[in-house]
Amino acid sequence: MARETTNINIRMDKALKEQAESLLSDMGMNITTAFNIFLRQTVREQAIPFQISANTISRKALLAEGRELIRSIQNDSVRNGTDKKNMDEIDAEIAAYRREKRVAQ
Repeated sequence: MARETTNINIRMDKALKEQAESLLSDMGMNITTAFNIFLRQTVREQAIPFQISANTISRKALLAEGRELIRSIQNDSVRNGTDKKNMDEIDAEIAAYRREKRVAQ
């Protein structure tokens, strides 16, 4: 028994369509078959069957990571006493460390 079908019109970039047709042809199918597979999988999983994202790291996660990094730096500065030093004192310490390292080499 044949299933009842319906038509769907989709607009897409012409070059994308041609690339997809070529690739799918190599796989032994056409765009209609591929689209049906996509929709069947979407219905089966009740979700798009692949991840869709603008970035691998969300803006929210990136901001949280930045805040945590700042907290860590602040905690380190309290632990090592640099929170009470000005930039000239810190620069002098860095220069002294570099001189010592050069001498040791």
